[in-house]
Amino acid sequence: MLSEYLGVLLMLGIAVALTVGMLLVHVYLGPKRSFDKKLAPFECGEEPIVSPRQRHAVKFYLVAILFVVFDVEAVFFYPWGATFLETGLPGLTTIAIFSVPLVVGLVYEWSKGALEW
Repeated sequence: MLSEYLGVLLMLGIAVALTVGMLLVHVYLGPKRSFDKKLAPFECGEEPIVSPRQRHAVKFYLVAILFVVFDVEAVFFYPWGATFLETGLPGLTTIAIFSVPLVVGLVYEWSKGALEW
């Protein structure tokens, strides 16, 4: 039973050893230069352009979420398009059921002006 998982455990051990090895090489051989601006807690030593407490518009997050949703949608449409002839009517029905909520959501967002800048 455990012999079936030997390959997985071996790969996990190699990954952990490689990660720890790289971290140790960085700690012992990496550069150790520090200065006042580098130790500042904001933007890696760069002078702040605007206040970090400034409020951000929700539109940026909304566009990011819409991008992720439609990117995931494209991931499902590509294999369906590649196997369209083999799946036939059941595949078409499945992708239509999958597409309806996405199209309704897009129309809703469009009507609310979420895609307007």
